[in-house]
Amino acid sequence: MIYTNVRAFILRETEQGEEILVQRRVRANEQQTPIELPGGRLEEFETLQGCLEREIKEETGLELEEIIDSTDRVKTTTAEGFTVECMAPYAVYQTVEGPVDSFGVYFKCKAAGKLLEKGDHTDNIKWITINDLAALLKEDQLSFVDKAGVQFFLNQKRVLVD
Repeated sequence: MIYTNVRAFILRETEQGEEILVQRRVRANEQQTPIELPGGRLEEFETLQGCLEREIKEETGLELEEIIDSTDRVKTTTAEGFTVECMAPYAVYQTVEGPVDSFGVYFKCKAAGKLLEKGDHTDNIKWITINDLAALLKEDQLSFVDKAGVQFFLNQKRVLVD
């Protein structure tokens, strides 16, 4: 079985520069509590945007306002009853080795509202600078699923991680 996920780079501009939202993953059955980006598994026939909206709300309390750079969407429906939606994500990932087989899409987005103190299997929900995100990667504090995505994001921003 392969799990399909959405992940969110939730961004905001501040006087200190661009910030990103991170959270600590808290699950009773897991030994580690890594830092991660908001996101999670798609439910059956749930749209990517629907999953993104749900996961952001459940984990952070925020409402999705905008998916950055993803304005073009195409939806088709066939006589046989298939409806397919196509949209551009920011990036995609796939685990290629390990105990969990997963595939997912990252979206850059903006969200608004009041942050929760604790979300659905999350706590320590907070805004950090891009440099702080680079430090989390360097210190190996990110969840396994977000390490490559964060490195991709930092490469796009031209932020070096020693």
